[in-house]
Amino acid sequence: MEPITLADVRTAATRIAPHVWRTPLVACEPLSAALRCDLRFKAESLQHGGAFKARGACNAVFALSDDEALRGVVTHSSGNHAAALARAATRRGIPVYVVMPHNASPIKLAAVRAYGVEPILCEPTSEARERAALEAQERYGARLVHPYDDPLVMAGQGTLALEVIDDWPEIDTVVVPVSGGGLLAGVLTAIKAIRPEVQVIAAEPAWADDTARSLASGKNEVPTRYDTLADGLRAAVGKLTLPVLTRWLDDLILVEEETIRAATRTISAEARLVAEYSGAVPLAAVMTTPERFAGRRVGLVVSGGNLDMGGCRLGESPRSA
Repeated sequence: MEPITLADVRTAATRIAPHVWRTPLVACEPLSAALRCDLRFKAESLQHGGAFKARGACNAVFALSDDEALRGVVTHSSGNHAAALARAATRRGIPVYVVMPHNASPIKLAAVRAYGVEPILCEPTSEARERAALEAQERYGARLVHPYDDPLVMAGQGTLALEVIDDWPEIDTVVVPVSGGGLLAGVLTAIKAIRPEVQVIAAEPAWADDTARSLASGKNEVPTRYDTLADGLRAAVGKLTLPVLTRWLDDLILVEEETIRAATRTISAEARLVAEYSGAVPLAAVMTTPERFAGRRVGLVVSGGNLDMGGCRLGESPRSA
């Protein structure tokens, strides 16, 4: 049995409509010409909080009953989901507790603190994050909103796929970054139900290849390192998400760190969008295997835009690297 259905994604779209942006699908003619395919960027970097995570967090928080909401919510996250859940809980006026690795991006830590929430810091491993979140859950009685292995979160993330298909009916390929797999599972559920002929391809850093290894072995593999530039893609693929990926995913492309750097710069220079390293991984996949995408109509999910600009604040200039 699938953890979510198209009906769940459509329900999520209605529920979160007052709380999220419908982000644009941005075309880039020079880059399309250079890579010999029609490229368009789903700019979730322009979403509330600068990432797609607003969708799943809002769906989970606003689906709670009044009694559940009184006890608040808790999660663990490298940053974007933490900030998204803090925002959603603030909008509903309920308590929120977030666990983050101590090496999380400073800009993501600051985003959580901006909502008046002090992160609970832990070691940068999946096991440490989950253990600290469980301790907080038991202490406060809050409802765990897992960053990806939660049906409500998965359904919320899948709403961006509804927008992509609606905005570009001719699309034939979607490339999605993968970490825990909540975004990818949501996108797969929506697209394969509406347009099964559309190819959905995962993009993953070679330094965080647990999803590729999990698909190959048929079981959940753990990450072997946590130092990829794409800090939002360091989590292990989920137990709920892996079966969805196994059933529906068309392909997975591993990308190297230098290609991620180049893709991040290219998105800024050519598409005029700010992408964090995790959000640039889909373009890195196209740059890695351009022949795979030649002549196709390709939607790239820019999952987030929370790039550290040297700690600058409003009215200041970014520091030089």
